[in-house]
Amino acid sequence: MRRKSSLRIKNGMGMLLLAVWLILSGLNVFVPAVRSFNEFFPLLALAAGVLILLDR
Repeated sequence: MRRKSSLRIKNGMGMLLLAVWLILSGLNVFVPAVRSFNEFFPLLALAAGVLILLDR
C-alpha cells in the first residue's frame, strides 16, 4: 500500500479552508450572525493561501 504524501493533505486542507472562506463570505451578506466572524476571515484566507501555495 502506498502512503499519500503530506503535500496532498496540505493541498486538500488549503482547498477546504478556501471553500469555507468562500461560503462564509457569501453568507456574510445574507445572514447577520455570520458578520461576527469578520475578524476571522482574513486569517482563514491567509491560511488557505499559504497551504495552497505550499503544494506548488
